[in-house]
Amino acid sequence: MTIKLLESELNGKKIAYHSETQFLIQVGKGSKGSYTTKYEIAGDVNKAVFWYVGINIGNGYKKRLVMAGKVLARAAS
Repeated sequence: MTIKLLESELNGKKIAYHSETQFLIQVGKGSKGSYTTKYEIAGDVNKAVFWYVGINIGNGYKKRLVMAGKVLARAAS
């Protein structure tokens, strides 16, 4: 299997990843509550962003998009 190196731009920052990189979409509750992984997407940042944006967070909830331990996007209500 061949691993492709890819580059994309997210929120004005360039990110480099490969076809096996795990993107995690996580959801949590409260300002000090922990996150739980809702979705894991391998190698497709566009699909990960699509699922991240599609999560509707209610009052007191938060969400984030994580790649290899780095937070790429975060939102809270």
